[in-house]
Amino acid sequence: MNITEIRMKELKEQADIISEVIAHIPTGEKNVNEIKDNKKRIMHYFNIGEEEWSDWRWQMKNRVSDTKILAGIFNLDPDKLNEINNVDKTYPWSVSPFYLSLIGNVNVENPLASMCIPDISELLDSEGVLDPMNEAELCPAGGITRRYPDRLILNVTSECGSYCRFCQRKRNIKKKATEITTDAFEESIQYIRDNAEIRDVLITGGDPLTLSDKRLQQILEAVRSIEHVEIIRIGTRMPIYVPMRVTSDLCEMLKKYSPLYINIHVNHPLEINYESAKAIERLIEAGIPVSNQMVMLNGVNNDPYTALVLNRELLKVKVRPYYMFHPKTVKSTMHFQCSIEEGLKIMELLRGRLSGLGIPTYVINCNGGWGKVPLLPNYILDYDNNTISLKTWEDKTVRLDINNLHNYVLEESLYED
Repeated sequence: MNITEIRMKELKEQADIISEVIAHIPTGEKNVNEIKDNKKRIMHYFNIGEEEWSDWRWQMKNRVSDTKILAGIFNLDPDKLNEINNVDKTYPWSVSPFYLSLIGNVNVENPLASMCIPDISELLDSEGVLDPMNEAELCPAGGITRRYPDRLILNVTSECGSYCRFCQRKRNIKKKATEITTDAFEESIQYIRDNAEIRDVLITGGDPLTLSDKRLQQILEAVRSIEHVEIIRIGTRMPIYVPMRVTSDLCEMLKKYSPLYINIHVNHPLEINYESAKAIERLIEAGIPVSNQMVMLNGVNNDPYTALVLNRELLKVKVRPYYMFHPKTVKSTMHFQCSIEEGLKIMELLRGRLSGLGIPTYVINCNGGWGKVPLLPNYILDYDNNTISLKTWEDKTVRLDINNLHNYVLEESLYED
């Protein structure tokens, strides 16, 4: 075989190995019939039709936070029921009917269930802390958190479409959600006005898209009226938990405040399905760029191939993978912890097996509120005044003459007969 034939054969063999492994990883597209069946069962339980199911207000009003309802839908195991009730006394929970249709069965191990159904591990955590990012002390006014010179966070609500069990602000989740008060909001806006170096405002919470169009518009108008604010971002999981929230009216309103960016939060390929894809498409058609922030979670997506499939699915619906967060050390969430080595292995697998468009930045958010630090595999093996040795995406070593990059040596040739 010539060099071209040898190389093409090797690349094809690598692609075949990947295809064989990822064939067993569930996605929303693969599970479409199961999701439809689950939806019918839940609609039958609530005795509703398609019109109510497709109304985001109905979804929010009927979020499940009672084990009696959960047991009625899923024939809940008694031990699991008691476990959820015990956790609920300390850490409330709530899940949208739509998201329950993606889970199907909370009695068995399921990556989606682990993200939103209480687990007894939450009560056994003796290592986590309530506020590892030190947000309480980084709040100069109202609902603001500030860690960087040119940007800040504006927290406007504690409400969510469902409550993630790994939430970094789990300390703020109560039985009754709260919205930022008028005084706190005005104080926040005044702080931004008074600090001309602030050019980027991230509106988050909780989830800002749980607010009414009218209230959200008031917030956006106030922020956009500040001349030195160039960019507005919204952090939301509603396109995943309650995709019906992304209505045409919402999109028409949001597009008035360009440049506006939306960061969604998808952690598993099952979360990309027909409904969430439609919601994302509406945002993109309104001219709103959509990026994804994945949190690496033990038992959910800390497998490199699951992360590969997730980012492939995101690119298919035109979402750019943005960050892969190392899990924070929040009290009650330590069972989701992963090792940095696992994160680096994910990044190594993605490189070369996925377009650069689909490779997020792996970051650890330093405790104490010191900001994000990118973590990368080490691709520079050796470096001096004359040569640099690099590790390729196939874990091969290339030695380059830094004064003449045409001169290189591949330590182990791919093309030896």
